Amino acid sequence: MKPSYRWAACGVLLTAPVAAMADEMQDIERIEVVGQLNRYSATKTDTPIIETARSITIETQQQLLDKGVLSLDHSFNYSAGVTGQTYGFATRGDWIKVRGLDVPQYQDSLQSLFGNYNNTRAEVYTLEQVEILKGPASVLYGKGSPGGLVNVVSKLPKDVASHEVVFEYGTHDRKQFAFDSTGAITDDADLLYRVVGLWRDSDSQIDHVEDNTKVFAPSLTWRPTDASEITLLVNYTKTDSDPAAQFLPMVGTLLPSPNGKKIDASTNVGDPDFNNYDAETLSTTILASLDLNDYWRLGFTGRYTDAEADYNQAWTTFLPTSNPLVMGADRFITLPDGSLYKDGLTPRTFYISDASSRQTAGDIRLFGSFETGALEHELLMGIQYQDVTTDNDFSRIRGLGAPGTEFQQYGDTYWQNPFNPVYGSNLPPMELLMSKYQYQPSTNSTDLGIYISDQISLENWSLTLGLRYDDTETEATNAKQSDDAYSFSAGLIYNFDNGFAPYVSYAESFDPVIGDDGRGNPLKPQEGEQLEVGLKYQPNNFPALVTLAWFDIEQSNLSDPLSQIGEYQQQKGVAKITGLELESFVELGEFTVELNASKLDTEDPNGFRLASVPEYQASTWVGYRPAALDGFKSGLGVRYMGSSYDGADLYKTPSYTLMDLMVGYELEQWDFTLNVRNLTDKEYYATCLYRGDCFPGDERTINGRIKYVF
Repeated sequence: MKPSYRWAACGVLLTAPVAAMADEMQDIERIEVVGQLNRYSATKTDTPIIETARSITIETQQQLLDKGVLSLDHSFNYSAGVTGQTYGFATRGDWIKVRGLDVPQYQDSLQSLFGNYNNTRAEVYTLEQVEILKGPASVLYGKGSPGGLVNVVSKLPKDVASHEVVFEYGTHDRKQFAFDSTGAITDDADLLYRVVGLWRDSDSQIDHVEDNTKVFAPSLTWRPTDASEITLLVNYTKTDSDPAAQFLPMVGTLLPSPNGKKIDASTNVGDPDFNNYDAETLSTTILASLDLNDYWRLGFTGRYTDAEADYNQAWTTFLPTSNPLVMGADRFITLPDGSLYKDGLTPRTFYISDASSRQTAGDIRLFGSFETGALEHELLMGIQYQDVTTDNDFSRIRGLGAPGTEFQQYGDTYWQNPFNPVYGSNLPPMELLMSKYQYQPSTNSTDLGIYISDQISLENWSLTLGLRYDDTETEATNAKQSDDAYSFSAGLIYNFDNGFAPYVSYAESFDPVIGDDGRGNPLKPQEGEQLEVGLKYQPNNFPALVTLAWFDIEQSNLSDPLSQIGEYQQQKGVAKITGLELESFVELGEFTVELNASKLDTEDPNGFRLASVPEYQASTWVGYRPAALDGFKSGLGVRYMGSSYDGADLYKTPSYTLMDLMVGYELEQWDFTLNVRNLTDKEYYATCLYRGDCFPGDERTINGRIKYVF
């Protein structure tokens, strides 16, 4: 999808035709790296996208810079069928939905996040590119989502020396300094290094919420022989912040309040004297490869990660009121209305958490490239192991809860006026919170997977077949559960000589569910399957890549919508998603044009549309680098996000259209760039949920960047 081309190895684009269009007198080829798949990418291979029978999106480092991406969730704003900022402006993490579903996050083809609020988010400056593998991927990665996965690729040492320092200043007093230095240590380039660092001190669009981060990521590559390479990468990230998600009540935002006032999107409904989100992550990754001969290569990826987060937050409590929605007999989801307020005050929930995650993972792969008669094979075989332990000790109290519940005991003691909050008082004593503190047993998950995939080519035909077996075990709360699963995938693509490539593919996924059905029987894993039919086009006479894809996803073994509270869990629920996606990248002389659009039809087990998933979505980005103004660059983006629903088809979050702008000038070793996101300062909500909370989107940000390369 996003640019990856076949005219040169590893996705390097030779653009002599473009230079000819710009000036017939020019005969100098311009070489530009526009995105590539490698052995640490989402597909675990370097097979060009045009030969891959499934949808893949790539955002390169240059594209991220041009679009003014400030956090990882921004990098998905120009992708079809992807919701990049599901819950609006965020400091705690990156909330991404692909084809309507939550997806796991990987880095260098190993999973990097486990659960929520126990680690730091990946910093964009430390990455080479961001990838989205759409659709089930269990045949490569084991347990996961039928929506797909996100994989980010780390910056690694390079042979050619390059050094840069970057200074940024922007809206909300955002100050950032970063550096990146790489090159060879020895004359024969058998030892390479890279050091990436970042320091940021910033306020945010939410009152009293900061976003301060430090990153140090050194790496070293050793080439003991011409056929072998080992890279050691260390990443230390520390964030001192506050929760930007304010869970603003639906009444007073999307819905009118009893007093006729509106809660400002910048309002902190917690308390700066109570709130914090401080996280720290240290990871060590090993990437290794060995060419056994001309036909076989051995690869290995391993990682150890230790992460923790200290999280305190207060937010508005949503009360059961007089607007019930019946879901099955005698089962209710209730919504807030005017009775939520008392003299302009709302109750609050107070939450404290100390969470951690530890990961040990390894993936050893054998690649083979050989022929059997007229058939060409690209064979991938691997064994993957992962051991993850997560822990979350917490306490939570509510100022007021449903009548007759344990939370009613605090009355209106800790209420707050969200229209005019007063901070530093009316907080519960820490002794009260600690009296409710729950020391939770750690949850440990071990996964072992064995997989094989073969891409078999005959002339213009390519058939890919994959099979994987997984054994997974989870131990939590003095209970142990074991699951095993087989996953299968198949894809067929035909590459016409004129650049068209129709394809069809089928893929499966599974995801274990911890618990029992009420009769003592362990729950079965959720299962997913997808059928995808598509057409890719990569013309021969100018650089472009266009993909049109239709897909049908079914996710089964979900909660039975007809079972009642206290009754046996039957896992008869099924979710269905069908969609049509268009992604394109075209380079036309001095212009680059991206055009993306999607339509998703979703249905959860209750017959409702999936929460926070727009039916329609579209975006375009046009870049302009005129030859007559050597060094000048500019870009303009427009992104449309259609309306979405709350998960119960009661309330609709309105659609919105945003514009982004980039202008800059490159002069020898200097690069001056100005980015404006949400150019018109459009006020909007990313989503509002049936439980009663709304999430404001990003307001306008202006960010200036000065880069010096030496």
